[in-house]
Amino acid sequence: MALSRLYQRPVSLGCTPASPEPLFSLRLQPGRRSPAWGPPRPRRLHLSPREDVKSLVSSFVAKTKVMNEKYNRFLERRFPRFYVMYSVFVKGFQMLLADAKKARRIKTFMSQKKVMFHQLSYRDMEHLRQFRQDMVKCLFLGIISIPPFANYLVFLLMYFYPRQLLIHHFWTSKQQQEFLDIYHARRKQSHPKILSCLEKAIPLIPNPVHQWHFTQLYIKVQNGDPPCINDLLPLRTCFSVYPLAVSHLSTAHLACYLRGLDSTHLAEDWCRFWLAQWLYFSCSLKNTEMSLLLHAVVLFSTNYPGTRHLGSC
Repeated sequence: MALSRLYQRPVSLGCTPASPEPLFSLRLQPGRRSPAWGPPRPRRLHLSPREDVKSLVSSFVAKTKVMNEKYNRFLERRFPRFYVMYSVFVKGFQMLLADAKKARRIKTFMSQKKVMFHQLSYRDMEHLRQFRQDMVKCLFLGIISIPPFANYLVFLLMYFYPRQLLIHHFWTSKQQQEFLDIYHARRKQSHPKILSCLEKAIPLIPNPVHQWHFTQLYIKVQNGDPPCINDLLPLRTCFSVYPLAVSHLSTAHLACYLRGLDSTHLAEDWCRFWLAQWLYFSCSLKNTEMSLLLHAVVLFSTNYPGTRHLGSC
């Protein structure tokens, strides 16, 4: 049989004959001497190695999430108490990693910008301080767990003394509320010292009108009533000069590192109202009136409605 019979030769009027198109393709298969006849196969699209790896990783992550969700539902349904401990540990470990990344970013910023610790913002300083305390606790637990079979004793100690040995990432919601109340009760012990220093500074104020306003403010706080903005703004000049300026305050007057409102037992509406009042007051002050700003946090937080304790200091 002639090979020309295997091709079609279509001819169009007034045009050159079209190129022949094969009805069958001739291909050789490995291991066979005779040619294999059949229609032409389409070419397969192959992804690049990087895209293949990405697709494999994404599919693996998706399957892992599905299995993790099923496992969590199984634990929550069959072992509810163990699930609470398991979820607290997982979430706490994730929060600890997030804090470590943030601390690393702050350290990198300090090294690149040549910034000292006291030049950081308050939130960054507080984050580094708290993270160092957490790492000290973790290091202590790691050291006492080195001897053989000591890890069982460590678990027992963590169960009976969670506030002293566990970092706050691994506290339950009930423990967080309980332990924050304990820490707040210790911090609020500085409030009487601050109010006592303010009382001693009243006779040293040269303006009699300011002395009278200051006396009324002190009596109002001592009677359990929270002061308002109008009670503090008339006294703004007193906190820019002796004896209430920051440069003239005594060491006992500056025992107060952590200040703010104890919002643990406070409703959301009261928190919003206090914050709006604080923003309005802080925007009304000048840079030279920083002492009044520091005292106002304590004065506004003390005896605030809705709180079970005094404001944190």
